[in-house]
Amino acid sequence: MANNKWGSYLSDRQWGTVREDYSKGGDAWQFTTHDMARSKAWRWGEEGIGGLSDDKQYLCLAPAFWNGCDPIIKERYFGLTNEEGNHGEDVKELYYFLDNTPDHSYMKMLYKYPQAAFPYQQLVEENKNRGRLEREFELLDTDIFKDNQYFDIFIEYAKAADEDILIKITVHNRANKTAYLATMPTIWFRNLWTPKILRGSRPTLFLENNCLNIHHEDLGKYFLFANGTPEWLFCENETNNKRLYGSDANDSASSKDGINDFIISKNRSFLNPNNNGTKAAAYFTDNIPANGSATYRLRLMHQDIFSSKKMTTQKANLGEPFADFDAVFKQKKREADDFYNKIQKDIADKEAQNIQRQAFAGMLWSKQLYFYDVNEWLDGDVGQPAPPNQRKDARNSDWRHFSSSAIISMPDAWEYPWFAAWDLAFHTIVLARIDAAFAKQQLLLLVGDNFQHPNGQLPAYEWNFGDVNPPVHAFAAWKVFETDKILRGDTGDSVFLETIFQRLLINFQWWVNQKDADGNDIFGGGFLGLDNIGVFNRSDVLPNGETLEQADATAWMAMFALNMMKIALELAKENVVTESKSKNYQDLAVRFFEQFLYIAHAATGIGGEKDLWDENDAFFYDVIRTKDGKTMPLRVRTMVGLIPLFAVETLNDNDLDAVPNFKSRIEAFLTDNPHLANLTSRWHDQHGSTRLLSLLRGHRTKCLLQRMLDEGEFLSDFGVRSVSKVYQNEPFSMDINGQAVQLQYTPAESDSGMFGGNSNWRGPIWMPVNYLLIESLLKFHVYYGDDFRVECPVGSGKFLSLREVASLLASRLSRLFTPNTEGVRAVHLLHSEYKTDEYFKDLVLFYEYFDGDTGRGVGASHQTGWTGLIAELLFS
Repeated sequence: MANNKWGSYLSDRQWGTVREDYSKGGDAWQFTTHDMARSKAWRWGEEGIGGLSDDKQYLCLAPAFWNGCDPIIKERYFGLTNEEGNHGEDVKELYYFLDNTPDHSYMKMLYKYPQAAFPYQQLVEENKNRGRLEREFELLDTDIFKDNQYFDIFIEYAKAADEDILIKITVHNRANKTAYLATMPTIWFRNLWTPKILRGSRPTLFLENNCLNIHHEDLGKYFLFANGTPEWLFCENETNNKRLYGSDANDSASSKDGINDFIISKNRSFLNPNNNGTKAAAYFTDNIPANGSATYRLRLMHQDIFSSKKMTTQKANLGEPFADFDAVFKQKKREADDFYNKIQKDIADKEAQNIQRQAFAGMLWSKQLYFYDVNEWLDGDVGQPAPPNQRKDARNSDWRHFSSSAIISMPDAWEYPWFAAWDLAFHTIVLARIDAAFAKQQLLLLVGDNFQHPNGQLPAYEWNFGDVNPPVHAFAAWKVFETDKILRGDTGDSVFLETIFQRLLINFQWWVNQKDADGNDIFGGGFLGLDNIGVFNRSDVLPNGETLEQADATAWMAMFALNMMKIALELAKENVVTESKSKNYQDLAVRFFEQFLYIAHAATGIGGEKDLWDENDAFFYDVIRTKDGKTMPLRVRTMVGLIPLFAVETLNDNDLDAVPNFKSRIEAFLTDNPHLANLTSRWHDQHGSTRLLSLLRGHRTKCLLQRMLDEGEFLSDFGVRSVSKVYQNEPFSMDINGQAVQLQYTPAESDSGMFGGNSNWRGPIWMPVNYLLIESLLKFHVYYGDDFRVECPVGSGKFLSLREVASLLASRLSRLFTPNTEGVRAVHLLHSEYKTDEYFKDLVLFYEYFDGDTGRGVGASHQTGWTGLIAELLFS
């Protein structure tokens, strides 16, 4: 199979990102906009529809289209900025990732392009006029797809060899009348010459015998062939300073938008007449018959392969590069099918296979080059005007060491075209099933010197590296290790595990030093990825010096300690041939064991006072602690109070016998500290040969699950909600320092402006925390077995084991995507096209979160990243 030099590494959106923001005040959404994007040469990356690039993004290729009606050609997806949407930013296009292999030897996606003028203004105005209590206005809510007046455009790539890439664009006219379409496969160099950082000569594209020659100092020489007789159009990938800034100081005769302006106005003065430049397009025009189709074929080939085939540009002009085109595509499609057939060999259901394969495809299509050097970004490029002085203290200014030029798995390549630390951890769990090497590389990337802060903190995400995400990296590392171990059929990649463990030691110490404000093993951290789940912004400094002690932060740290203990014990066994090294890892495992017990004791009782666990409510709550030691629990039932379930681990006698130093030391510790053993660990209360480490005893576990499995509170038909439904009609309210605050259950779109109003943990179902709940229930079941049963759902009279509860939750999460008896997928509930239209019914979008009552998709529509966990659940 091919290598990974070329892949779907082009972002869905470069405009509106922090990297391209050089404003004084850090207003990324306003500094570069969709309207500016066609005219501005980007500094840190490129964007396109279904695009391809090399792993350094020197050379990019993506198709563009024009339906003869739009005011601009369709080169990039349109969407609303954070301020334009009634619930934050949102892409307003229809596209679907259908297939992709880990090495990108075969890739396929679908873009649905209307035949009438794209309703840009209608989408902006309608969403602007809607309030937070109304849902978003989507493209399918317009009449633009009436009578099937649209094109289905399938974009496919196949690698005949590492540097020999076949491109096929198939356009289907779904309407009952002929429709015009211009199709423009476009190729361009990322602009590295304007900031004067280009090494060697300026790259160039030029035409010879209807063959596009591509010369780049670092990348090498390539040829791009187009089957048929398109007209080749050329311009420069330069900013149109006149259009954007009223300046005539363009660096070339034509700018980046020259091809767009020619297509719209047919004025050739916008093009380079010498048939060369740094951006070019093969211009195909067709009147596509009713219900008919047209196919466009191209081939990108390195000069060495071209020479080995003994081709000449004259022969190429006769169509020789396309002689084996269909055969190669057929072969690569078959190889992709064979690859996934092996992955899905134990999944018999065809619908489940379809959902899982699209989930994998979305994750692989969402890999992109993440290029960002904070030091250069803050100080400005050599030879360019210096940024405003305000930028010296701009966002991420205390992360000057950060430098990335890596391919990274993105949450959503349009809405979130930047990595997010805790999202990425969940991505790797799924990616390990199909590309364990890439999954491990992604985890190691975040703890590398160019990413991890010297103080040990992991960068959160582009908008603020210093924000605090839940510490799930160790959990992901262990899951990836386990999956890889099974796939390898050996003892596992202990080198990977040891490397990441050593870096996570530093991160763990950062948490202990920075987020345990009073040194009492109770942790804070702010919003911790849960955005507006609280009655107030948990990242705000409290006005009178109070401390917010968080049930979720404390539980995350307990989980982190158990994960690190588990990894240390594994490394101790792996290193048993080196007695001293094994002892060192056992000593570290003891440290994390003890740390867990201290956290557990603090979370469930300090000095006889139940601070985070409320015995009357049988729930965990955040607590405000005043300077004089008084406490005020925030008695609102949210996902915050369920996260303590995540801190659970089991050890059996075989595990302990393999690490005698660890066993003897913890037994001595528990003998000396019986209050810890009795309070939290159930250490002396064994079931068979298994021992339990958990924040919860059996009674408290049942009490907490009684809340979680109540359909009037957390349990939905489609998973566990993030806020109890009891607050739907009667919002939770309380007084804090004379200020009334409240939280209401909102099953879907956010009713709060916190965090831009584009994220909502006030009711919807989120895949990652549901996944962790299932994982935790399975661990509890290992200890308690089938005899430990809980009523599920509460009030049903049915009592299930915890393994059966886990299976029920997985089944309900699957209902989000599988058609019901009426053929409706909950995720697409509001749009009948997905039920009745043969060209929609098999398509699946993996949204950011889901309506807590109906299961419909909400938020970012292509966040296959952590929602891709459904692919993992379908294996169970």
